[in-house]
Amino acid sequence: MTQFEGRTSDYEIEPIFLQRWSPRAFTGAPISDAELFSIFEAARWAASSYNSQPWRFLYAKRDTAAWPGFLGLLGEFNQGWAKQAAVLIIALSKLTMRPPGRAEDVPSYSHSFDAGAAWANLALQATAIGWHAHAMVGFDIPRTAVELGVPDGYRVEAAIAIGKQGDKASLPEMLQAREAPNEREPVKSFAFEGSFPK
Repeated sequence: MTQFEGRTSDYEIEPIFLQRWSPRAFTGAPISDAELFSIFEAARWAASSYNSQPWRFLYAKRDTAAWPGFLGLLGEFNQGWAKQAAVLIIALSKLTMRPPGRAEDVPSYSHSFDAGAAWANLALQATAIGWHAHAMVGFDIPRTAVELGVPDGYRVEAAIAIGKQGDKASLPEMLQAREAPNEREPVKSFAFEGSFPK
């Protein structure tokens, strides 16, 4: 069993898994290129089918020309808190891959799964170096593809806000009560030996 700030795992795990959570209160502090690319570097080393590495990340740092456009893609609710993030990221996945020995790309069954692995690495690295990453799907996905020039053959997966954790008092009252690490279902609810339970 591992414990961290009110969270307790049922089995022994590395503390970083309990330390990672998705706050909405951010300080507005800027992120350096060195820190941001450390986070992207962790994503780089995720596992993927045939090492196809289908993930792509488009990003805008606060106070840059691209920032208003990225923020404007988010739903109104998410704009309300994400405006204090240091960087906004759009995660994409490539729908095809080229297995070894093939001359042409083939459809990738696992592109979203693999991009999810990269997201997990990204989020854990952010936590490890003192930042927090909050992924969301509350944004205009079709408009994102158009406005950010996403070519055919890629899927828009998620938006991600990264920032330094701030005071929850900066959030609307309804969000303040939710601004804490949440729990998880027990392992026995999703891991089954043998066939799926009836």
